[in-house]
Amino acid sequence: MPKLKFSITRYDLVRGAMALLGGLVSSLAFPREGIWPLIFVSVALLTLSVRGLGFAKALFFGFVGGLAFYLSQIEWLSLYLGPVPWLALSIMEAAIFAVGMACIALVLSKLDRLKNRATRQLSIAATLASIFTAREWVSISIPYGGFPWSRLSQSQSESPLANWVYWGGLGSLTFVVAFVSVLCLVSVLEWRTASKLQKSIAFLTVAATFAIPVLTTPPSTSEAGTLNVGAVQGNANAGLFANPDRGSILRNHLEATKLIYKQLKQHKVDVVIWPENASDISPFIDVKAAQTIRNEVDNILGVPLIFGTITSRGQDIYNSSILWKPNQGPVDWYDKKRPVPFAEYVPDRDFWYQLAPDLVGLISRGYTFGTRDGIFELNKEKLGVLICFEIAIDDIGRDLVREGAQVIISQTNNADFGHSDETFQQVAFAKLRAIETGRAVVNISTVGKSVVYAPDGAVIQQLPTFEPGAMVAAVPLRTSLTPAMIFGQYVDLGLNLLALFFIFRAIRHGRLKKSLLRGEGK
Repeated sequence: MPKLKFSITRYDLVRGAMALLGGLVSSLAFPREGIWPLIFVSVALLTLSVRGLGFAKALFFGFVGGLAFYLSQIEWLSLYLGPVPWLALSIMEAAIFAVGMACIALVLSKLDRLKNRATRQLSIAATLASIFTAREWVSISIPYGGFPWSRLSQSQSESPLANWVYWGGLGSLTFVVAFVSVLCLVSVLEWRTASKLQKSIAFLTVAATFAIPVLTTPPSTSEAGTLNVGAVQGNANAGLFANPDRGSILRNHLEATKLIYKQLKQHKVDVVIWPENASDISPFIDVKAAQTIRNEVDNILGVPLIFGTITSRGQDIYNSSILWKPNQGPVDWYDKKRPVPFAEYVPDRDFWYQLAPDLVGLISRGYTFGTRDGIFELNKEKLGVLICFEIAIDDIGRDLVREGAQVIISQTNNADFGHSDETFQQVAFAKLRAIETGRAVVNISTVGKSVVYAPDGAVIQQLPTFEPGAMVAAVPLRTSLTPAMIFGQYVDLGLNLLALFFIFRAIRHGRLKKSLLRGEGK
C-alpha cells in the first residue's frame, strides 16, 4: 500500500500560525467583547490556512484552528468542573471542524481552477460558505443532540447583519458571515489579476449583504394585545454543583419579588416569571414549599407565577417549568426536552464512566427528556416556554411558534459560569431568536444577564448581573410568522444539500484520492 506523506515545512508553520490565530481571534468577535467584524478575519485566516493543501494536511490544520476556535470561546466550561470537560468538548468539536476544513480544502482545490469569469469570486464564496454552514449544522446536531454554541451567527447579534435571521434563521446568517469572509479574502488575493467588473461585483455584493438587513425592519407591534410581565432575578447560588442552604434559592426569589409589589397593587402585572431552578425545593414533594408558593401566589401576587424547579414522576426526574395560578395551584408544566449531556445527564454512562469516573460520578441521576409541549395558556394568551440552553436550539423555537406561542419565555440558570462570557453569549441567542421568531423574548436568569427583547431585537428592559432585581415590561403579543419561521428549516436543508453536492463532485473528480495519497500542498 502507498504511504501517506506528511512532512512539515516552514510554510506549514505559517499555516499553523494562521489557523491558531484564526481560531483565537473568533473569541473576540463573540460576546462579551463583541468586536463582531473580527469574525470575518477569523474565517478568512482559517480558510487561508488550508488553501492549496491536500486532504490530510488540511485535516491537521483544520483541527488546530478548530481547537483554538472552541477553547477560546467556551473557557467558562472549566470554571466549576475543571479543564477535562472543556478540553474534551473542544477536542470533539475540533475534530468535526477539521473535517469541514478538509472538505473546504478539497473543494477549493477544484474551484481555484475555475475560469476567470465575472462570477468566479462569487462562486467560490458561495460554495465555501455552504460548507462552513453545513459543518456548523453537524456540530450543533451530533453527537447526543450536538453542541449548539459557537455559531458564526452568534457573533453578529449586535451587528448590522443580525436581521438576516428574520429572513432565514440563524443558519442563513452563518452563511452570510462565511460568504462575506471568503469573498473578501478571494478579492484581496486576486486583486491584481481581477478585472474591474469582478471587483465591482464583489464590492456591490458585500454592500448588498449589509444593506438588506439594514433596510429590513422586523415588525414589533402587538397583534393580539400586550402582556405585562414581571421577571425576577434572585441572585442565588443556584449552580448544578453548588451546595447552598436548603431553601435559600427559593427565599432569594421571594425576596426579590418584593421589588414589584407596588406594580402588582396597581394591576400592572399579568404574570410573574422566575428563572430555571428558582425553587430549589420542589413544592410537589415538600409541603412547606408548596404552602409558601401557594401563599405567595394566592394572597400576595394575585397573578400566575411561572417558575423552575426539579420534579419527579416515578423513577424519572425532570428539569421543569411550572405554571401556578391563583386559587388553582399548578395547572400546567413543561419538562426540558433537551437536557445538556454530561451536565444534566450522562449518555452511554457505562462507557464514559470508565474514562472519567470522578466526573461522571458527580451526576448521580440524569434528567429525563421531556415530551410535553412548551405552551402555557393565560386566558387567551399563549406563552412559549423553554429552559436554558434550549434558546440555542433552532427546532425548539420553531416548534413553539408553530404551536401558537405569542411570546417566548426563556428561563435560565447561569450561576455555574460565574462572571464569564457565557451569559452574554446566551443572551446573544435570545436576541437573535426574538428577531427570527418575531416574538418578544423574556430571558430571565438566576444571576443574569436578564433581558427582555422586543420582536425586532430591541432591548425593552434589562438587569445587571449578580444583583437581585426585577423588571416589569409590557411585551407585544404576536401571531404572524416571519419568513424564517416559514422557510428557515428549508434554508438549512438546502445549504446542507449544496455542500454535499460540492463535496461529492470534488470527490468524483478524483481530488480526494490524490490528496490522501500525496498528503501535502501542491
